[in-house]
Amino acid sequence: MAKEKDELKTSEESEKKAKKSKKDENAVSDKSDKKENKKDKKDNGKKEPNKVSKWFKDLKIEFKKVVWPTKQTVVTNTSVVLAVVAGSALLVGLLDEGFLALMRLIYR
Repeated sequence: MAKEKDELKTSEESEKKAKKSKKDENAVSDKSDKKENKKDKKDNGKKEPNKVSKWFKDLKIEFKKVVWPTKQTVVTNTSVVLAVVAGSALLVGLLDEGFLALMRLIYR
């Protein structure tokens, strides 16, 4: 008998919670509908500033998501790039001089 009462109470409580959540959902959807209507009334041809400001807001959010490198990482990567560029320039210069010397021997 006590179990039946507990089950009945539990089922009644769950029904109450379900009804309450449905009311909350309806209230939220009504509020969002009202907000959309207010936005529609406010726009009245002023869409360009909203698009531009939205773009800048989104840009700011995206910049916060970026993982910026540390100063040491930037220095290391920059030095590696400069070393590779200098090595490549040296290699191309040596090859150019070598081919130039070869051409001088051939056409003499």
